Amino acid sequence: FEINPEEYGDLITILSIDGGGIRGIIPSIMIEFLKSEIQKLDGPDARIADYFDIIAGTSTGGLVTSMLTAPNENNRPLFAAKDIKNFYLYHCPKIFPQHNRWIDPMVKILTGPKYDGQYLHKILKDKLGDTHLHQTLTNVVIPTYDIKLRQPTIFSSYKVKKNPSMDALLSHICIGTSAAPTFLPAYYFETNDPKMEVREFNLIDGGVAADNPTKLAIGEAIKEIISSKVITKDDTLNRTISSVDIATKENLDNLVKIREELSDKPVSRVNLDTGILEPTNQGTNREALSSAAKVLSMHKRLAEAGSQHGK
Repeated sequence: FEINPEEYGDLITILSIDGGGIRGIIPSIMIEFLKSEIQKLDGPDARIADYFDIIAGTSTGGLVTSMLTAPNENNRPLFAAKDIKNFYLYHCPKIFPQHNRWIDPMVKILTGPKYDGQYLHKILKDKLGDTHLHQTLTNVVIPTYDIKLRQPTIFSSYKVKKNPSMDALLSHICIGTSAAPTFLPAYYFETNDPKMEVREFNLIDGGVAADNPTKLAIGEAIKEIISSKVITKDDTLNRTISSVDIATKENLDNLVKIREELSDKPVSRVNLDTGILEPTNQGTNREALSSAAKVLSMHKRLAEAGSQHGK
């Protein structure tokens, strides 16, 4: 999938969403706020997939990525950003039934994953249907890990054009990248390329290969536009202290509150020497998202103008 630098200018926008089970609620709410800021500028029909050249996600972040980019019958996003939060609040208690939380962890290690994954598999197949990787509304990058090959398998809009065997169903990719070891079982499926050759996948959580998919997304973009200048903003959110699978109403509500508290905290970055989050003097996260909305809106308008005029 080629990006023409002359069409997009010198700014390539990347949205990166890391993993964390039920903690996917936090980035989903942040993305909902970003979309609302964009809609203030560009109208109610604006969607996140319209504003990012690449959306990358690992584990539950891969699920959010697919929900933002899967097309409906009108070739618009299947899910609005606000729908993703509701998806987590409604379905997580069924994906991670809490009667399992009292089982001794050592017993589960010996007997298999904590959850069977059947409800997750069903809901993803129902929601994403027959949508394949090549059909996403913008470029996506979703890492997984193949336990048979013992190496990462990266599902990418760029790679699928050159390697049709990677054109898997989005639901299968999501199940694979979300299969966190000890929590959910590994996922097996096959694809057929145009020559009817079968390719096997034996996948677990993409976090084994790339807990933060930002670098993968940047790498995929650089491969396609090696001579252009790539400017990215890491929208990956820091992990909270909550467990990835305690899907009680109390814990889910707490995650929503954490997002509200994060909005008014200062933008921070990790000090690589100390490992401590430090303020960057760039305002609050809410202000940063509002500023990002303005940049994204301007970028989209310039890209559309350049495309229309053939520049």
